[in-house]
Amino acid sequence: MDYETVTAAAFGASLRGIGLNILVRDVDAQCRMLQAVFDMSAHRISADFAILRYGEAVFQLHGDATYASNPYLSFLPENPPRGAGVELRLYDTDPDVAAGRAEAAGMTILQPPTDKPHGLREAYLLCPDGYAWVPSAPL
Repeated sequence: MDYETVTAAAFGASLRGIGLNILVRDVDAQCRMLQAVFDMSAHRISADFAILRYGEAVFQLHGDATYASNPYLSFLPENPPRGAGVELRLYDTDPDVAAGRAEAAGMTILQPPTDKPHGLREAYLLCPDGYAWVPSAPL
């Protein structure tokens, strides 16, 4: 699928399984950060929407304004963090590399790369919207 030219209807009809849609204040800034830190590819970037790829996974970013008529928008806090309780785990990203890029891209290192007893080395990186991005690699 060509993510740069696919229509909204064709893209929507192609989605299967579980989906991830993240509401953000600034779609373009979030895309730049995810590209810089995690080598994701971003497509169809606008003020309202973007398609992101991480390996074979595809997910979406939506700007807050796109939810103006959706009752879910009223649940978002006006002040960050808004993503508390959600961990976005990236199992194919070296946590040391990602943490080394994080601050320059506008992320906060909540926990530096650490070897965990569950067999992963991982870091907790917070984006400006408060979501915890967790790059992880097997020990």
